[in-house]
Amino acid sequence: MKQAFFVILIFLVALLFFGVPVSAQTEIAGELPREEMLEATVEKILEEKQIKQVGSEESQLYQKLELLVTTGSLKDGRITIDNSNIPFANNLIYKVSDKVTVMFSKDSRGNDIFYITDYIRRDQLSWLFLIFVVLTVVIAKWRGVLSLVGMGTSFLVIFYFILPKILEGANPVEIAILGSLIIIPISFFLSHGFNKKTLVAISGTLIALIITGVLANFFVGAAKLTGFASEEASFLQVAKQGAINMQGLLLAGIIIGVLGVLDDITISQSAIVFQLKKTNDNLTLNELYKRAMGIGQDHISSMVNTLFLVYTGAALPLLLLFINNPHPFSEIVSYEVIANEVVRTLVGSIGLVLAVPITTAIASLLATNRDVG
Repeated sequence: MKQAFFVILIFLVALLFFGVPVSAQTEIAGELPREEMLEATVEKILEEKQIKQVGSEESQLYQKLELLVTTGSLKDGRITIDNSNIPFANNLIYKVSDKVTVMFSKDSRGNDIFYITDYIRRDQLSWLFLIFVVLTVVIAKWRGVLSLVGMGTSFLVIFYFILPKILEGANPVEIAILGSLIIIPISFFLSHGFNKKTLVAISGTLIALIITGVLANFFVGAAKLTGFASEEASFLQVAKQGAINMQGLLLAGIIIGVLGVLDDITISQSAIVFQLKKTNDNLTLNELYKRAMGIGQDHISSMVNTLFLVYTGAALPLLLLFINNPHPFSEIVSYEVIANEVVRTLVGSIGLVLAVPITTAIASLLATNRDVG
């Protein structure tokens, strides 16, 4: 048992530290890449001063940095970069020992061009992930370990099956459904064990997922959502030359997004039903269903508010753009970028709400017609 625990823990940590190759570009033999992404560490701040922005009276901090390259064709070499020599909306200030990514290219005359693209955040993310793993294992013990394995399985299915298939031009909805059929039983059985409670939760999840998919398909079509509301979608369409069905990708995102929350809803309701029956074996089907639904209604009321806050938090920068906007709300809500989030939120919420009575009904039927295990 302990050996298995350490093997699983090492496997999960390795996933984060070493990463998953989502895509790769093949270079032509003998031809140097036009651009290269390097990693580097800020060693010295050679110069730091306030300069005026071009065409403006406002000033910003200018830095001349010396960096040590740690990866790529210039590894162990030192480069000099001017930071904030042109105006930016978000002026980043770098310090000695900061780890950054640098884009390396050449101009038409063959001169080297360097500019910092972002910070390297692997170390911080690794520590955060490690804290999460340790707390999960310490508090949930062996059940927590198995849930982490389920999470790892979901990760592998998404990055090695769902995403590659969609990139190859397969139907995103079909692939999302097939991926869900793999994720659901594995993650549920690992997290909650092989028993009646889990089987009921899987059944309720699948039914609710089908309803969510049908509703999403209908309302995405009825609202004439194209899937091109975000810059990422437009960039992906150009990069893949129209090979990806962007409307289908929007539907697939809704299906996968609701899948994770369905686990909590369905397993809770299933466990409630079997526990009530075990406490009072004389409960009839109708009584058992009503008592479980009394708890389920509380679950729904708290879940609706939770979902609203989760989606609002994720879309906060977008929502801020519409504060004090001269356009009326009836016009703003029709913009595709807003309509996408409305459909995603409401369709997902409807599927989650329906999962409660569906799972409760299945569990009540099974608990009253068979011996409770």
